[in-house]
Amino acid sequence: MKYLALAVLLCGLLSLSNAFCYFKVIEPGTTHCQDNEDKTWHAVGSTWRNSKCMDCDCSQCCSAYSTPKQFPDDCVSVFDSQICDYRVHKRDDPTVECPIYDFPHKYSLFHALS
Repeated sequence: MKYLALAVLLCGLLSLSNAFCYFKVIEPGTTHCQDNEDKTWHAVGSTWRNSKCMDCDCSQCCSAYSTPKQFPDDCVSVFDSQICDYRVHKRDDPTVECPIYDFPHKYSLFHALS
């Protein structure tokens, strides 16, 4: 019953953001796993961020960013893959940052279970 309650809670938390996760099955006794994107190997129990801006462990990967939803019409959002985050700036002047009115919280299953 505790696991069902946890699953319902996590589904509810996930619906509060536009982040996403996918889950992987690891066999009992496994000591290492391979990242699906980068094909790098990691010890069970470790966490890492891959080149697709996903925060991973051996059983799951979750997006490390959220997408700005509402900002002024004269602005544009640009994803920076170096820092895994969006920057919102004036369409005609990238040096001027814009306010974001709706920016869902980043969601990480690591933090929800910690």
